[in-house]
Amino acid sequence: MDSPPLISASEAISSRSDTVFLDARAGSGTTEAYETAHLPGAVRVDLESHLSTPTDPAAGGRHPLPPLELWLSRLGDWGVTPSHQVIVYDDAGGGMAAARAWWMLQAIGHPRLAVVDGGWRALRQLRAPTESGHSGARSVGSYPSAVGRWPTVDAGFVERVRSDPSWRLIDARAPGRYDGTTEPLDPVAGHIPEARNLYWQSQLDSSGLFNSVDTLRGRFAEILGDVPPEQVVCYCGSGVTACHLLLAMEACGLRGAQFYVGSWSEWCRQKRPGASG
Repeated sequence: MDSPPLISASEAISSRSDTVFLDARAGSGTTEAYETAHLPGAVRVDLESHLSTPTDPAAGGRHPLPPLELWLSRLGDWGVTPSHQVIVYDDAGGGMAAARAWWMLQAIGHPRLAVVDGGWRALRQLRAPTESGHSGARSVGSYPSAVGRWPTVDAGFVERVRSDPSWRLIDARAPGRYDGTTEPLDPVAGHIPEARNLYWQSQLDSSGLFNSVDTLRGRFAEILGDVPPEQVVCYCGSGVTACHLLLAMEACGLRGAQFYVGSWSEWCRQKRPGASG
């Protein structure tokens, strides 16, 4: 990537005129929240309809990636070209959709790209200018990219490497879901055998900002040992918060980790082996 993956709220507010803001707040009420107030010109990006395409969860998980061609077309509809700076924010420290949008953009090679550290909360604390209603984007045609497929790994790949000590599998879900004591969303509780747990929210401090680079590096060092980042696979429940791990790794210089987008929601429905505790 050509730019750091995180940007402070103050830097985002003072960004250049060629910036496209993506408002990726996700969950109940966020469409209304966007219509009430968002950064001037920010494009509304919806996790369910823009960053994923519903299908059978057993063949892609609960948030499968949209077809690559459709994603490139949507970027064009939002006025995004390779020359634009793109800044993404949500209201969950990047974990609910901003990191997912970031991953999808960096996966196609977009060079100037960042997530707002602290997100909407940090922007409002600085009294960032806002507008209401819907921001209209000028369509510029499909985004040009030389990438021919999403650079993800599938369940078969995970099955092959999960027991290999030269690889590391990291689960981004809350500890209770990882150890199988609770499972509110998927039909089976537990985790992929041999996976380690690093809860995505543990990467944030009490104000919703990312922990320091040294803190992040220390956490990953405990899990990775001498495993290189290129031989790390990140997953979660449905392929959203895993991107928060990938974003944090990028932020502390650990580049090249793999993304299993189907995650536990696909894995467990395929009746693959699971573990608890």
